[in-house]
Amino acid sequence: MKDLAAGLPGSALGGAQFKKAYGERRPNDPMIKVAVSRAETGALALREVAAELIGRKSSFVFLLFPPRFDPGDLEAPIGESFRHTTVFGCTTAGQITPAGYETDALVAIAFPSEHFRFSSKLFKPLAPVSIEQTAVEAERMAAQFRPNTGWNRLAITVADGLSKQEDVFVAALHAGLREVPVFGGSAADGQSFKSTFVLHGGRFHTNAALLLLLETDLEFRGFGFDHFETTERKLVVTGAIPEERLVVEINGTPAAKEYARLLGLTVEELSPIVFAENPVLVRNGNVYHVRGIQQIHESGGLTLLSAIDEGLLLKLGRGKEIVATLYAGLDVRGEQGQKPDFILGFDCFLRKLEIVHKGLDREVSEAMRSHNVIGFNTYGEQHLGVHVNQTFVGVAFFRPRSVSPF
Repeated sequence: MKDLAAGLPGSALGGAQFKKAYGERRPNDPMIKVAVSRAETGALALREVAAELIGRKSSFVFLLFPPRFDPGDLEAPIGESFRHTTVFGCTTAGQITPAGYETDALVAIAFPSEHFRFSSKLFKPLAPVSIEQTAVEAERMAAQFRPNTGWNRLAITVADGLSKQEDVFVAALHAGLREVPVFGGSAADGQSFKSTFVLHGGRFHTNAALLLLLETDLEFRGFGFDHFETTERKLVVTGAIPEERLVVEINGTPAAKEYARLLGLTVEELSPIVFAENPVLVRNGNVYHVRGIQQIHESGGLTLLSAIDEGLLLKLGRGKEIVATLYAGLDVRGEQGQKPDFILGFDCFLRKLEIVHKGLDREVSEAMRSHNVIGFNTYGEQHLGVHVNQTFVGVAFFRPRSVSPF
C-alpha cells in the first residue's frame, strides 16, 4: 500500500505542518487533538507527538502503534515523553489518521479534559475469562466512578487480539456495565499474528484487555456496519475446537478443502485476500455477523477470528460495494441532525486488505477524512456486547453548539 501521507513535510503532522499539508484549520476541525509521526524510531516518534500536544489540557492520550516498533523498546521513551499525562494504547494492523489509511504511523489522540473523564482497568490474565468475575469487576468499576450530572457514559475496550477471548470478555463486560454501551477493537500485529499488546500504566501487556469507562458532556452515537450479504451456500461445522476458534470439518469434510470447493478453488489457491472477500456469516437473531477467517491451520482446518462451535450453521458471504456502504455507514447524525465532530473508528484489517487489493484505498481514505475518522485497523471489533469481524465499529461524538473548536 502506498503511504497516503508520503511527501508531507516533517514527520509529525501538526501546527504549521498541518496547515501546509491540509490548509488552514476549518471551523469543523475536531475538538480532539491528533498528532502523527512517521519517524524511523519509536523514541523519536513519541517525542514528536508529545511535542505536538504540549499545552493541551488532556484527560488522557491514546497511542496507536505501528507493528514495526518493538513494544519492549518503547516503555522508557513513553515515560520520558508523557511524564505528566496518562496514556493508554495498543498495537495495530494499520492506523486511520487525518490523512486516512496508513500503515507505519504512530498516532496520538488527546481527549480534552474539558469534555472527557475516565476510569481505567486492566484485566490480566485475560485467558481464560471468568464471566462472573469480569462482570462483577466491571460493575464495581462503574459504581465507583461517580457520575457528573448531565454527562453521558460509554466504555471503550481494547483486548489482546490473539487471546481468542474477546467474545466471552466483551459479553461479560456488557452484562456487568448494563446500560453503558461497550465499543472497541482487538489489538493487532500487522499481518504477522505473533503477539499483540495493550498499553496501561506505562507498560505493554499481552494476554490482557484494557477497559476505559468514559464520561463526556458530548452527545455520542455508536454504530457498526459491514458490506456483506448472505449467499445460499451453507456450511455446517461438523468438527471444531472452540477454545482455539478452529474449524476442523465443514459438511463432514476437512474445513479448508470444503471451503475451497464451495468457492470453486483449490486449497492451494486460498489466501488472505480470498478470506477477506469471502467470509462466513452466522445468524444472531435477525442479524448476520461476519466470522472472519484468519488462516489455514496446519491440520487442514480453518482458524477463525471469532467464536465457533460444532453444529453451527454458517453461510458464505458475498460482498457489496465497499465504498458506497462506507459512505452510507459513516453518515451518522446527532439529535439535531448535525454531523459528528469526530468519529473514533475500529476497522477490521481484513476490510483494509480487501480495499487495498481492489485499489480503493484513496477513495476510502477520502471518506475517512471527510468524516473526521480517527482510529486503527483491528483483529476484531466489539459492538454492544458482541465480538465481530470485517466490520467498521465507530463512536460518533457531536460538538455542543456553544463550544469553540479551539
